[in-house]
Amino acid sequence: MSKDLGRKYRRRLTLEENESLDRSRGIQEQSDSHNMRVEDVKHLWVKNQNSSVFVKNPNFISPEDTGVIDAVKEALSSMKGHEPKFPILKRKTGKDKRLLVVDPADIHIGKLAEKVETGEDYDNNIAVQRVMEGVDGILNESNPDRIDKILFVGGNDILHVDNTKRSTTAGTSQDTVGMWHSNFLIAKDLYVKVLETLISVADVHFVFNPSNHDYTQGYFLAQVIETYFRKCENITFDCSIQHRKYFRYFNNIIGCTHGDGAKTTDLPLLMAHEAPKDWAETKHRYVYTHHVHHKVSKDYMSVNVESLRTPSGTDAWHDRNGYSHNVKAVEGFLHHKEHGQLQRITHIF
Repeated sequence: MSKDLGRKYRRRLTLEENESLDRSRGIQEQSDSHNMRVEDVKHLWVKNQNSSVFVKNPNFISPEDTGVIDAVKEALSSMKGHEPKFPILKRKTGKDKRLLVVDPADIHIGKLAEKVETGEDYDNNIAVQRVMEGVDGILNESNPDRIDKILFVGGNDILHVDNTKRSTTAGTSQDTVGMWHSNFLIAKDLYVKVLETLISVADVHFVFNPSNHDYTQGYFLAQVIETYFRKCENITFDCSIQHRKYFRYFNNIIGCTHGDGAKTTDLPLLMAHEAPKDWAETKHRYVYTHHVHHKVSKDYMSVNVESLRTPSGTDAWHDRNGYSHNVKAVEGFLHHKEHGQLQRITHIF
């Protein structure tokens, strides 16, 4: 670079910096004169007899950004000085103990349904109450003394929307209640309570299924939950972004996926390709799916594919189109080490 060009370039930078400084100073003065916070002023338009000047405020913070900042501050504040400590729980082993699958499907924290329109109410309070009641009901019916492992399936539209515009990941608008950041924290607290309850019974393996309503927020939530329990030796996690997950329990292989991706008829062969060793070494094979909010169970050769019911209420769109009156429930399954799925446990609301 020549000396003349370098001087010209530095002079241009100096002019730009001075212009930015003058612009910020001018907006600050005008904000002060009108008793306004400078970060609330998006732009300044000054008119007089000789000129009309319009400038953007580089320090403007939009309401959307404010919500994000407030949510981050709240999360950081709640974590300060708080590092959960978990005692190591020693378990009794037994030949006839079983695996309990707990799968509260399609909870949709943030969904709003009103009885006057849909025939039933649904909001965050109802969602949390139903999940906790459903998990307790499954434990009461499953004889906790005979459980040596719990598979907890998380994700699957735990949150109703995925952004500040109150829409799903793909942009479909939803009927909602609560702010997105508040709903995120409600879902976090719900998972913490459920997992602490399950850990008191047996060691837990947490599996996360990405889903269509909250593809990004659901993933972030799973990472937060894994971090929260990072010092707990009685729980393990599979929180990758993979759509299909597999878990081996002695002579069982259990797959799970949300249900909005691969065709149901393709799931058995996908299991054989994606978990070939466990496929070859097991006799009892299952895939639990979600998304459709109603019960379907079918055997495909050696694999049973079953969709789960949901505790979630029916919103206006589903009611208007007749996708309603399905049984509302939280479901669980007991698997024997050698004989496969022995029992379905359905807590109905």
